[in-house]
Amino acid sequence: MTILIVEDDSVLNQNIRESLAAENFLVEQAYDGLIAEKLLRKNTYDCVVLDVNIPGKNGFEVCRDFRIYNTTTPVLFLTAFDEIEDKVKGYDSGADDYLTKPFFQKELLLRIQALTKRSVSAQTSDVLTWHDMAIHQRIKKVYRNNIELRLTPREYQILLRMVSAQGEVVSKKELIKEIWGSAFDANTNNIEVFINFLRNKVDKPFDKQLIKTKVGFGYYLDR
Repeated sequence: MTILIVEDDSVLNQNIRESLAAENFLVEQAYDGLIAEKLLRKNTYDCVVLDVNIPGKNGFEVCRDFRIYNTTTPVLFLTAFDEIEDKVKGYDSGADDYLTKPFFQKELLLRIQALTKRSVSAQTSDVLTWHDMAIHQRIKKVYRNNIELRLTPREYQILLRMVSAQGEVVSKKELIKEIWGSAFDANTNNIEVFINFLRNKVDKPFDKQLIKTKVGFGYYLDR
């Protein structure tokens, strides 16, 4: 399991890393909120240990923005404050647990183990993510870089199928069969039309182009 530690106190950050590494966790470290945000968008973690008072962007803000596109990865807040108002604010921003400094490393380990066990069942989550894009299946909404993309039902179905493929090529024939049914004419250019619509909404407004064509094979999403 991989844990992200976001803590600006370098000594504490290193102590947590060593404690978790001793229990065979893979650990990545960040020391401010802006770097943490970049890592959260780029990588997948089993748990995030997040200090509240960090430079760049505080823990509440980082967690609140993270929850827009990821509702399942557990977040454990670290804080020097034990006020109930701070805890309420933390939970409101999307935290799963709260640990007040100073704390024993063993307690932190037990909290992380409990959170990751609970999140295993949540991995059947309704949220699929790819790069900076998130598909909320239950409410059928798509976000990229925290901006909601207004998709038609067909556009949504095609994008969902491509995200589910996790970078593998999805053929035109597969898309037609799964979305329109086997009776639909496989020679139609409907797929090309919808892929073009999707590119205008998913890719055109953003710097990175995700939807790619493998000529003669089909379509896939780039990292």
